[in-house]
Amino acid sequence: MSTVSNCAPAPPAPAGASSRRVLWSTLVLTVLVAAVWVFPRLWYTATAAGEKPLWFGVRTNLAGWTWREIPLDESAERLLVADVATFGEFQNPATRQVVRAFSAKRYTFKPHDTGLFLHTPDRCWTLAGWKFEPVTPDHIERVVHGVRLVFERRVFVAGGERELVYFGGLVGGQPLPYRLDHNLSVGLRFATTPPEKSQSRGFFARAVDARLWERVWDGFRSRRPLLGPKQFIRISTPLRGADLAAADRLLSEFLEQWLEPVDYAAELAAWQARKS
Repeated sequence: MSTVSNCAPAPPAPAGASSRRVLWSTLVLTVLVAAVWVFPRLWYTATAAGEKPLWFGVRTNLAGWTWREIPLDESAERLLVADVATFGEFQNPATRQVVRAFSAKRYTFKPHDTGLFLHTPDRCWTLAGWKFEPVTPDHIERVVHGVRLVFERRVFVAGGERELVYFGGLVGGQPLPYRLDHNLSVGLRFATTPPEKSQSRGFFARAVDARLWERVWDGFRSRRPLLGPKQFIRISTPLRGADLAAADRLLSEFLEQWLEPVDYAAELAAWQARKS
């Protein structure tokens, strides 16, 4: 039996059928793009119960303390590209205590911007040569002017110096619905890996890190905004010997003195007026 008929090309599809396939493909693609664009705006709309949006302003004229501002070009935080940032050191001449304080705010959000929360101490400090010292707990909750904030808690060591560090933040004028420990796992690996290797593997290591995706899931479940105007807060003090409890008390008390609540909408409006 001849096989020529089996090898013959199929007849071309009717022009109308081909056009319909193109049309349906275009419609499906359009719907998918629209869903990706609209869904976050509909889903991430929850707010913290009973909490009015706010910023935290910073005080530098604290009784009993002297303040020295440190230019951002002397610190890794210049990478944050914040709209407003304050970094400096408080010293108490009577007790010889030192507290280092940093606040950064981003009033606008653009998809291509580097987020304020990407460069946490878990990332920047370890890349700068600091090592982790195991500490428990690794996060704490503090009430600052009636607002419950979760702060990451770390002890970093470098060149014989030890520093207790708290860091946390706000998004959309509300406490974060997730922890800022997304760099912790990778930071631990950086701390034990030669810098030339750790930096070359940094982006990939973070992209596949399970802890990062856990925090994304936390934000999804809470339905609280992940994006928008942000404030990053960091406070730290050198450790004296093994008295970690005293350092915790100092930072916990200092947060209330250093930070002050500011109206969210009013500060945004004032910044926009200065920019216009």
